[in-house]
Amino acid sequence: MAALEDDNRTFLASLFGAAVKAADPDAAIAANLPARPFGRTVVVGAGKGAAQMAHAFEKHWNGPLSGAVVTRYGFGVQCERIDVLEAAHPVPDLNGAKASQRLLSDVSGLTADDLVVALICGGGSALLPAPPGDLTLAEEAAVNRALLTCGAPISAMNTVRKHVSAIKGGRLAAAAYPARVVSLVVSDVPGDDPAIVSSGPTIADASTQADALRIIERYNLSLPERVMAWLVSDAAAAPRPEDPAFARNDVRLIASASVSLEAAAAQARAAGIHAVILSDAIEGEAREVARVHAAIAREVATKSRPFAKPVVILSGGETTVTIRGDGRGGRNSEFLLSLALDIDGVQGICALAADTDGIDGSEDNAGAFADGQTIARLRQLRMDGAEHLHRNDAWTAFNALSDIFKPGPTGTNVNDFRAILVR
Repeated sequence: MAALEDDNRTFLASLFGAAVKAADPDAAIAANLPARPFGRTVVVGAGKGAAQMAHAFEKHWNGPLSGAVVTRYGFGVQCERIDVLEAAHPVPDLNGAKASQRLLSDVSGLTADDLVVALICGGGSALLPAPPGDLTLAEEAAVNRALLTCGAPISAMNTVRKHVSAIKGGRLAAAAYPARVVSLVVSDVPGDDPAIVSSGPTIADASTQADALRIIERYNLSLPERVMAWLVSDAAAAPRPEDPAFARNDVRLIASASVSLEAAAAQARAAGIHAVILSDAIEGEAREVARVHAAIAREVATKSRPFAKPVVILSGGETTVTIRGDGRGGRNSEFLLSLALDIDGVQGICALAADTDGIDGSEDNAGAFADGQTIARLRQLRMDGAEHLHRNDAWTAFNALSDIFKPGPTGTNVNDFRAILVR
């Protein structure tokens, strides 16, 4: 049975490229430069695209500056005045802890005449471990591992993280007081709440310890005993948005999934294919979200409703995966394998699901391609698609078919990108 048609792959990859280009930090930062201060300018930042953001800021900033940002191993780029640090993602390590201390040190001792520019994008929650009180890095890493496998949405995960940290939940901005803090945020979260991105190190929100404890109970998280003791102590309370330390600060959302999906839709229309955007804020279990997308695609393919063919169906947001097995893969690969099972044998459907930062989960691919023949092709290889899905082993299945999508690190992150072409 033939592999996926090259023209379909090329078309879908071009939509991904348009989405990523729309989130290019260079243009976004150039349009959002703050006014120069009377005093110093200090740049701090975190996320999988933080190095590219730092490079863009240096390029466009007309004045002296210093500082540091932290990104994932292998995602760094050379900057002249901003130090680029690298650490582990998605489970934090010692280099991440050292980076957190560096950022806190860089913003300490500033005055009201100074400016702190925070470059924040997705991935910073893991890249900025800072165990509070007498908690250890191992205990914070245990919290992260539990959150990554429980199936909770990113907003819930980061509510917990904010209350087990000495840097998240606005604490980095509080440490910079009385300097003014301008946060330039590339959103990778459904709903584009900047306080959720990277657990908001420079942005306070209204979540409480009680909220964190309810999330732990709801998802039946087993956290270290000392972490639970910390969470019920007064010291775990995060700064509130009304705190005077945040009064002069400014938050600017400079790129988001919504803008990127619109760019992908425009690219499709320019190629003569109608495009519809379901939502830029879809959450839920990847395999279940896929079944809804598959039902829509089948309806279009077989009955030309609710959209007429040809059409590309776009969506964004961040799905989750509850780990049940010991396989390899990420949420986009899992989405696609579930979708492939539900469109098995249906002609005229081809799909791409990928993370806009270029990395899906812990593998080196952004996602994969699938169509109505994917499951049959797996059967030819004596592979059971349903079994691979059960074991969270989508990467292995798509890799065997040579249907992995590997654009490499993109330098930005506006969450998941899904495109389903129905001809």
